[in-house]
Amino acid sequence: MEEEQSVWVSEEQRRICKELAEHYRAIISLLGDDPDREGLRKTPERTAKAMMQLTRGYRQSAQEIISSAVFEHTGSRIVVVRDIEFYSFCEHHLLPFFGKVHVGYIPSGGIVGLSKVARLVEVFARRFQVQERLTAQICQSLTDTLSTEGVMVVVEARHLCMQMRGVEKQGAVTVTYDSSGKFEQEEWRREFYSLIGKNSIG
Repeated sequence: MEEEQSVWVSEEQRRICKELAEHYRAIISLLGDDPDREGLRKTPERTAKAMMQLTRGYRQSAQEIISSAVFEHTGSRIVVVRDIEFYSFCEHHLLPFFGKVHVGYIPSGGIVGLSKVARLVEVFARRFQVQERLTAQICQSLTDTLSTEGVMVVVEARHLCMQMRGVEKQGAVTVTYDSSGKFEQEEWRREFYSLIGKNSIG
């Protein structure tokens, strides 16, 4: 059964890639270039495969990733995974935004494998997104799936939709945060900020 499903997924992805490539070919032509010239001949197929990879979060489950590596543990005050690099697409212009995510949680009898925190970020980043939703989804998913006394997420990002077009402000960094449980209290937020090397956020 699993073998049949993996074959089906592979065939489905090939079908989607083929359709995407046809659309990219049309886009290149509509924008005024020749999709048959040497430099662009394979671009539609390459771009289709890249987009499948860059949006793989739609085909992944955050809950399954976290649940697969939960371990019993008591004693840690705060667990922090900081400076998690991410790349995503702004859903308004389909241009990249990228930066770092800092995640902290207060264990309540259990911890999650550290790599799974980074994978959780990837699940939500590898979709068409806005930074505010990305921040909230990471926080909510960890809150819902892991037994904690609180979760805190801070995202710092640069948006190419602000740098390549529009206002064209190269140095602008957008910071968003979300929290639950004890991190709603100033004392716990201050401790989290110190652990990620910040005095405060905002």
